[in-house]
Amino acid sequence: MSIATVVPFDTLAFVKELETAGILPAHAEAQAKALATVVRQIDARVDELAAKREKQTEDKFDTLADRHDQQVKGRLDGLATRQELAMVEANLKRDIKELETKMETRLKELELRMVIKMGAMILGGIGLLFGLMRAWPLPVQYVPPVPTAQELRLPQPPPPPAPAH
Repeated sequence: MSIATVVPFDTLAFVKELETAGILPAHAEAQAKALATVVRQIDARVDELAAKREKQTEDKFDTLADRHDQQVKGRLDGLATRQELAMVEANLKRDIKELETKMETRLKELELRMVIKMGAMILGGIGLLFGLMRAWPLPVQYVPPVPTAQELRLPQPPPPPAPAH
């Protein structure tokens, strides 16, 4: 797609203008031909440069378009489809349930071990307490009274004499 640049050059008007300025008609026609040739060469060179610039621009555009297409294709290749996402989601849910089950099992085992250790500590403490009581008995021991068949009562003292009036 070339852009043709045409510079209008009226050779007849140029020749007449030269003749009115006092130049011989043969010289005026020769100068008009020469100037027309130069104008055509300049037009051709401008068209050539424009075509070259247009080609460079197209090449640059094509390169950028190709690079962009590759980037888009790379991004699209990296995207997962809905089916793949659904599979990943299902796998994640399954893994989470497995982990929850394992955690519940481990927590129950831990609870059981803690109960066993706590019971052992309580029994150990009681055993230690009895051992200390045997090694160092209390100085006074409470001995409950032995029930007898008859209750023994001490006689009561006589009442004090009444005061005289």
